[in-house]
Amino acid sequence: MTDWRLGLATGAVVLVVGCGDPLPDSGDSTGGPGTSLATTVDTAGAWIRVINSGEPPEWGLTLVASIGPGTGLAEAAPGEFGEAVSVAFGPGENAVYVADRQSCEVRVFGIDGTHQRTFGRCGEGPGEFTEFLWSIAWVGDKLLALDFGGGRIGEVGEDGEWLGQRKIIGVPGGSWRQALYPVGGGEAYAYTLAAERGPSGRLGLAWYGQDATGETADTVFPPEEPVGGSVVCTWQGEGFFTVEYFDNPYAPRTLAHPGPGGTLFTAVSDEYRIAVAQGGDTLRTVVRELAPEPLADNEWDGLSDQFDAWLSDQRPDGDCNPQRPVRPPAKPVLEGIFFDATGRLWVEVARTAGNRWEVFDADGRLLAQLPAGERKKTALPALGVGHVATIRQDSLDLDHVDIWRIDRRGTPR
Repeated sequence: MTDWRLGLATGAVVLVVGCGDPLPDSGDSTGGPGTSLATTVDTAGAWIRVINSGEPPEWGLTLVASIGPGTGLAEAAPGEFGEAVSVAFGPGENAVYVADRQSCEVRVFGIDGTHQRTFGRCGEGPGEFTEFLWSIAWVGDKLLALDFGGGRIGEVGEDGEWLGQRKIIGVPGGSWRQALYPVGGGEAYAYTLAAERGPSGRLGLAWYGQDATGETADTVFPPEEPVGGSVVCTWQGEGFFTVEYFDNPYAPRTLAHPGPGGTLFTAVSDEYRIAVAQGGDTLRTVVRELAPEPLADNEWDGLSDQFDAWLSDQRPDGDCNPQRPVRPPAKPVLEGIFFDATGRLWVEVARTAGNRWEVFDADGRLLAQLPAGERKKTALPALGVGHVATIRQDSLDLDHVDIWRIDRRGTPR
C-alpha cells in the first residue's frame, strides 16, 4: 500500500482519468502549432508520471444564458432561486436542471435559459424533496437527487417522472461537500457518512458509486490525514463548549475527488500535483509545471485584520489552534478537481488575474485551458461536452445560473 502523499512528493501533477488505459513508453509530444505545450511520459519508476509543461491551446467560453433575478425571462419566477445548490446537464445536453433547496424543487431550463418545467415539492413522498435536497446528477437516463432529509437518493426521469429511490447512509444537514460527484460515463459518487470503517478503522465519510441501475461496488475513502487551512478556536463556558472556524484561503489544503473505476484523485493545493490511487496503491501521478504566485504583504495584512475582527466578535479569550493564520510562502495553485461528461479531468487553477480551467485527456495529457469565471464554491460546476454551467451569487447573495458554450480552438473534439 502506498501513502497518497508519497505519490505527490515524487513530483506528480495532474492526474490520469482512465487508470486502466495503457500509456506509451517514455517519450515527448507537443501541443501543436502556436503552442509551447510539451508532455513527457515517464514509465521508469514505480508508477507512471505524466509531466506537462508550457502553454496549451486556448479554448473560449461564450455566455449563452444567465438565469436569475432581473434576467428579463418571459417567466420570471422560475429564474428567482431561493437557494440554488446544484446544477446538471440533461441527456443530450439540451437542458439544464437546477436544484433549489429552499423550494424543494428541480427546475428545468433550455440551453438558452428559457424555463421548460418544474417538478418536486416539499415533502417525503414520491416526487417530493425535503429542505435537505443537497445535490443532483445524471447517470444514464436517470436524474439522481441526494436528499438527506428523506434519507434517500431519488430517481427521476427526464420529464420529471418519479422512478423510485435508493437508501443512503447520511444525516440531515451535513455540508455541501456531501454531494453527488459525477465522473463521466454514466457514473457518479454519493459522498455521505460511511457505512463501514475506513482503512484506518475509523468511521467518517466515503464516496459510494452510483449508476443507472443502482449503487455500484465502488467505494472510495478520502485521505484520512487531510491538510486544512482553518484556524480552530474553542471557548469553554458553564455547561457549554463552542467551536468556531476561521478559514485561511491562502493556506494549503487537500483536494480530493473520486475517479472512474473506484480511483481517488488527490492533491495539495500549493503544488500542481495530483495523484491517482486505487485501494491505497498509487497508480499514476501527473505533473504540471506551473509557477506559484507570490502572496503580497497587503493581501496578508488584510487577512490578518479580518482574523482580529472575527476573533474580537467571537470572544478574544478563545483557545485557537494555530493561534493565528500561518502565512504560506506563496498562494495556492489549485482550486479544485472535477470531471466532465466524457470522464476527462478538469482542474481549476487559482490565478490572481482570474481562475482558469485546464483540461486533460484520459492519459493525463494537457489538452487546453479556458477561463473559469466566477462561481459559488459550495456548488459543483456542471461540465458537459459542449457547455459549462455554474451557480454564482451576486452582491446581494442572490443565486444565478450561468450557461457557457465551449469554443474549442486547435484541439480535436
